[in-house]
Amino acid sequence: MRSLTLKLTLAFLIVGVTGALLVAVFINRRIQSAFDRFLLTREEQTMISALLEYYQINGSWEGIDNALLRRPRMMMQGMGGMMRTLEATWARLTLVDANRRVLFSISAAEPSGTLIPDSELNRAVELKVDNQTIGWVILNAKRRALLADTPEAVFLRGVNQAALISAAIASLLALTLGGFLAYGLTRSLRELTHATEEIARGNYGKEVAVRSKDELGTLAQAFNKMSRELANAVRLRRQMTADIAHELRSPLTVLSGYAEALSDGKLKGSPEIFNVLHQETRQLSRLVDDLRLLSLADAGELSLLIQPTDISGLLNQVITRHQVTAQQKQIDLQAAIPPGLPRYPLDPDRIAQVLDNLILNAFRYTPAGGWIRLSAEWLPSGGLRLKVQDNGSGIAAEDLPYIFERFYRADKARHSTQESGLGLAIARSIVEAHRGRINVESQPGKGTTFIIELPSP
Repeated sequence: MRSLTLKLTLAFLIVGVTGALLVAVFINRRIQSAFDRFLLTREEQTMISALLEYYQINGSWEGIDNALLRRPRMMMQGMGGMMRTLEATWARLTLVDANRRVLFSISAAEPSGTLIPDSELNRAVELKVDNQTIGWVILNAKRRALLADTPEAVFLRGVNQAALISAAIASLLALTLGGFLAYGLTRSLRELTHATEEIARGNYGKEVAVRSKDELGTLAQAFNKMSRELANAVRLRRQMTADIAHELRSPLTVLSGYAEALSDGKLKGSPEIFNVLHQETRQLSRLVDDLRLLSLADAGELSLLIQPTDISGLLNQVITRHQVTAQQKQIDLQAAIPPGLPRYPLDPDRIAQVLDNLILNAFRYTPAGGWIRLSAEWLPSGGLRLKVQDNGSGIAAEDLPYIFERFYRADKARHSTQESGLGLAIARSIVEAHRGRINVESQPGKGTTFIIELPSP
């Protein structure tokens, strides 16, 4: 049995049938018990009425034992024109007079003349005539079988048949409703199974309909999110593979061309040619190092040498390192550092690498005569905020969500062999390794601000 729908349908059916049968049995038992109590109470009242009538007619209990023994199926005729039937439904019948002595008893344990204790009379029925106690009768009833043609038996048969029919109808409804419910519950699971098989075959991005707000609906939403993220990850992986091949192709083409020309004697070695080969080799080495750093960050194995660091000194070193480039590009590179910044535990080399990437990125988009400002401030929460701000061309709003992706360039027209397209991705990985976050704010034509926030140590 592999079908979940069939399993659920049978489970609903079993539960429904079991419940219906239990209810039917319970109702039958309760009705039978109530009906027996009704019959026994009626016969008890009949017996008591017959005994009282006997006493009123005879004025005493004299001869009651002989009357009961001689006629076990009827009391006496002529008592007000009535016939009282005494069926053999009493396991014990004891008649006690006003002095608590036994007048008649079916049980041999209580012969005539036996004195009954007061405690025994607590369960007896008191017999009174003209408000005077004339005796007690002890009736211990037991259930008797009803004759087939009596009204009572016909009534009970009708009740039993109605209970069975109700149980059958309830079972049929349980089967029908169980089938519909099982089909509805497993519909989403079947769709999820089909979508999972499609993804396993390489058809990424498959989604299923969210049909409810229960656990199955939550599962469908989680599956759809996973499917979208998986499709996006596959797309990024393919794009990254293509970008890596593209980035490697340019320097390799240059190296291969020069090497072939030098080997064939078409070119003679010169300092200029050797410098070009050296630059292309450095570009390849830089790309490989960047990819290795990102792979370590993805695996959570990026090593950090955390130490208390003078933030002012770190930022001044970064400014000094890029000051010559800023003068060549006629860009004003400044540092805005408030006095008294405390030391902060971080990896100075990695954070310096982040700031270098951000400043180099600002150089590419800041025209001559512009400015780049590097600043730091201590947050009230105890964290550290670093900013790299420029007044360059800015970044378009549609590009902002993607600038930290690998090999993404906001300006597709710009391409330099000195730029791997991994700088911002590396910056984000290093900041996140410090348990921090990096954001960007930009307006086209007005400039860009990169904001690094490191948490309280």
